[in-house]
Amino acid sequence: MAQNSAEILASINKDQIRTDLPDLVVGNNVKVYQKIVEGKRTRTQMFEGTIIKVQGGGISRTFTVRRLSYGVGVEKTWPVNSPNIEKIEVSRKGKVRRAKLFYIRDRVGKATKVKERI
Repeated sequence: MAQNSAEILASINKDQIRTDLPDLVVGNNVKVYQKIVEGKRTRTQMFEGTIIKVQGGGISRTFTVRRLSYGVGVEKTWPVNSPNIEKIEVSRKGKVRRAKLFYIRDRVGKATKVKERI
């Protein structure tokens, strides 16, 4: 029996979706450990910050983490199912009432803090 293309794509994507990562919730502080390949060697680099955006679903789901580095805001976006992500640790759970925290970009210092969920 012939399968349509949507069923074929779903079966391929199902094998590539990662289940070893924690729930990525907007407002949480996370440590993302990323594999960096330099020539023949690989090393792990850690990026710590607040999740300001989670978008998409399934295999194409992405999340964006923001932090301040020497007074400059730095944002990185990763696909959730990327093989370059070694692990993600949730260091602090945030309590927010928005799906996307873009207003944090305009704030400086302690105003960028997100309340902690207890």
